[in-house]
Amino acid sequence: MKSHTSEMMINTPEQRLNAAGLSLPDVYSPSGNYLPFRRAGQLLFVSGHGPRLEDGSYVAGQIATAVDVDAGYAAARVAALNMLAAVKLAVGDLARVEAVLKVLGLVNSDANFKLHPQVIDGCSDTLVTAFGDAGQHARSAVGMASLPHGMMVEVEAVFLIRD
Repeated sequence: MKSHTSEMMINTPEQRLNAAGLSLPDVYSPSGNYLPFRRAGQLLFVSGHGPRLEDGSYVAGQIATAVDVDAGYAAARVAALNMLAAVKLAVGDLARVEAVLKVLGLVNSDANFKLHPQVIDGCSDTLVTAFGDAGQHARSAVGMASLPHGMMVEVEAVFLIRD
């Protein structure tokens, strides 16, 4: 049975992520001539983020079979954490996120792969872990013949921000 005190201590998105064994990485710079995010009123549009690791490399590879789904799921989780680090940079505190509105997930896969949604669930599950019901979102999950840096997945999203 959980105590009232322990429930009170896990009330921010970052605390919920930490309780799940996840943490935000450092924000990395874009690899081209674009902004990592752009705000328009209460909407925050976040550019595509991949599964970049602390050493600057990416989780790379093409997903071809159902056996690869777990690796893709883990890569999508890393990409989501990178994206959330950019959101925190943009708005100062993840607690200012009122809702995740839309996610686009791209999967580096061969033409016969059909399990794109299960891969991008790694991102979606991370957003729900961080924001609870406010992390539920509309989503597309599609396959691509290749992605920048050979990365396995890329995710982008639109967030609703509290003023």
